[in-house]
Amino acid sequence: MRPSSRAWLAAAGLAALAALVGAPARAQQFRPNPAVDRLFAEWDSPESPGCALGVLRNGRFIYQRGYGMANLDYDIPNSPTMVYYIGSDSKQFTAASIALLALEGRLSLDDDIRKYIAEMPDYGTPITIRHLIHHTSGIRDVYVLMALAGLPLENIFSDSEAVALIARQQALNFRPGDEYLYSNSGYFLLGQIVKRVTGESLRVYADEHIFRPLGMTHTHFHDDPGHVMKNRAMSYEPDRDGGFRISYLQNFDKIGAGGLYSTVQDLAKWDENFYTHQVGGDALQQLIHTRGVLNTGDTLKYAFGNNLGRYRGLRITEHGGALMGFKADVLRFPDQHFTVLETCNLGSIEPGRLALAVADVYLAGQLGPPAERPDSTAQGRAAGEGAPARSAGSRTTSGLVGDYYSSELDVTYHVALRADELVLSTRHKPAEPLVPTGPDSFRGAAGDVTLHFERGSPEGAAARFVLDAGRVRGIRFERR
Repeated sequence: MRPSSRAWLAAAGLAALAALVGAPARAQQFRPNPAVDRLFAEWDSPESPGCALGVLRNGRFIYQRGYGMANLDYDIPNSPTMVYYIGSDSKQFTAASIALLALEGRLSLDDDIRKYIAEMPDYGTPITIRHLIHHTSGIRDVYVLMALAGLPLENIFSDSEAVALIARQQALNFRPGDEYLYSNSGYFLLGQIVKRVTGESLRVYADEHIFRPLGMTHTHFHDDPGHVMKNRAMSYEPDRDGGFRISYLQNFDKIGAGGLYSTVQDLAKWDENFYTHQVGGDALQQLIHTRGVLNTGDTLKYAFGNNLGRYRGLRITEHGGALMGFKADVLRFPDQHFTVLETCNLGSIEPGRLALAVADVYLAGQLGPPAERPDSTAQGRAAGEGAPARSAGSRTTSGLVGDYYSSELDVTYHVALRADELVLSTRHKPAEPLVPTGPDSFRGAAGDVTLHFERGSPEGAAARFVLDAGRVRGIRFERR
């Protein structure tokens, strides 16, 4: 045998050995499903980020695939074995951790949170752990507060600073139990409660009581930015030139509201626990399917980190997640023992819509007729689009220019007049035009904030303004 032949055979043997060694790490191969693959065709390219998909029936994968790339720098494809940040899908694991502690008798869901988070002020009505779970606490959202305070998520920001920011708020969005308003603060505080009750971090507790018992060996709450993570996918956003830019917050380490990294294959093990009750038994499943109830007696769709509802006549539980350029969705049809899992790494993808479309393919014979889509035009009007502009030279701008300080955010906002237009600016944020919406009322051009100025007299200078920003209401800024 010639040396060149022997070298070729040796190389082929090494390649075969490598294939055998690497085989367990690769996702099981399935016959292509053209109807499903078409849904993801836009991103199924070596030049694009995309998604990993898993479809489960009766606890087994009936389809799993990767579409597009997990890392564009190194040409690594997306796969159900790659590790993705799953955003707010983390909440179901935080809620399950709290539920396990409640079942152990180590806390009560009706405990006042000040029993564990003594830094929180007394708002006159107790805020309970149950309020945090169901987003009925009225506590302002910590990520919105950070943005308003000019504190970028990519900055180093300790847990104690986050607790202090939440606790510095002098008012709530509403009285606890009166409304449902999604708040990441609630789930961040739940993570802190786990730590203060058990003496170990949410990361350690969840690993000991959920992930390891279920064999979820590639799942963890990411509370250490320097932690090395094998098979980590990178996340991206579209750029202006038709390509992509990395969208990744290296220093972000807040857990509870988010912070979980996992794989489609690991999430399948958690999904099956909804049927096997291996972790937590029947009691856990009953508890985490308990929906929130308002003070009025109205029942919410939101349970313990999951929305309970119906889709085309069938019962579902569903929750999505998004942060950086990562997107995720867990869609379960419990009566059909059928689940769609998605982890995506491109911020422009809508995984919830795609998950329902995948379900349409597999459950076509069991689903009822499609529901009518809401009138998007009417929704836009309700959101305040098309509000009439007022003349910048009228009383609208008179007496409003100046500096305003919020002690709750510890930040000063600057209101200035630029080319007959009011603009708002603060640290780490560019100047944003203010669009008039009514007497002494404005919204930011980006649509994220609204301001209502309060004057000492009808024609006098404004003494303050009150700012609303979606999940944060009623922040007061006093003129300096």
